[in-house]
Amino acid sequence: MYKIWYLAFGGPNQPGRVYAGTIPGGLFISDDGGDSWTLNRPLWNHESRGGDLFAGGATSENHWGGTPASIDYGVFEPGIHSILVDPREPNHLHVAVSSAGVLESTDGGETWVGRNQGMLMDYLPNPAADWGHDPHYITQCPGQPEHLWQQNHCGVFYSNDGAKQWKKVSVPEAGVHFGFPIAVDEQDGSTAWVVPARADMARMTLDGGLFVARTTDGGESWQKLRQGLPQEHAHDIVFRHALDVSGDRLCFGSTTGNAYVSEDRGDTWQCLGNNFPPIYSVRFG
Repeated sequence: MYKIWYLAFGGPNQPGRVYAGTIPGGLFISDDGGDSWTLNRPLWNHESRGGDLFAGGATSENHWGGTPASIDYGVFEPGIHSILVDPREPNHLHVAVSSAGVLESTDGGETWVGRNQGMLMDYLPNPAADWGHDPHYITQCPGQPEHLWQQNHCGVFYSNDGAKQWKKVSVPEAGVHFGFPIAVDEQDGSTAWVVPARADMARMTLDGGLFVARTTDGGESWQKLRQGLPQEHAHDIVFRHALDVSGDRLCFGSTTGNAYVSEDRGDTWQCLGNNFPPIYSVRFG
């Protein structure tokens, strides 16, 4: 059984191209608007996952772990939750896998290489290992596509060279470390927003107050943006796809069914509504 976790669309010269990231760790591609699909075998059979069983090149070295998002199905499987299509070259792709890491293709998915240099996984014997990382979500600046951002299980990471090298830009003492969503400005690749949570074992707001953190300098410093957001008895968690930005406007929704919007890049917020069902995704049309 496959669970579709994410959808992305091809470039202007690929009018029918749709990508679907799934649990368990499949990348499916359609060139007819979703009428038919093909599994991307080079990624499915990647050496980091154990190789190609049918070609006789498989090994026992599977470095792709699982994600709790698959537990509903009674299994612990990896999942693809982020698919980035370079606006300059639609055959240039990045995907993020829980729990394996980030992979890049420059030929439309025919070949893939790992892009985990600089990432640190606190729970591995070697935190800087090639594989076994747990990106929660990655995103790319449309106007400066070499700038990529990542909210990881073990912190916030930033790359300004197309994911060849990641830099950890967490500030735990300021509450910017653990979380799920991340958004980047459409033109300025050094500006990004996160909605932090306390920790893996305490998935709730920090000290009962909800805030968005913003950086305008590539993670060198962060501002806490609280105006208009509840600061007492708030226990919201914002999932990885539930924060989005369009121009100066941001919007996010939480698992407790609250939705908030900002018209001024996060400086102030207003509530759109409460007591909705859990909000899993927010996107501007």
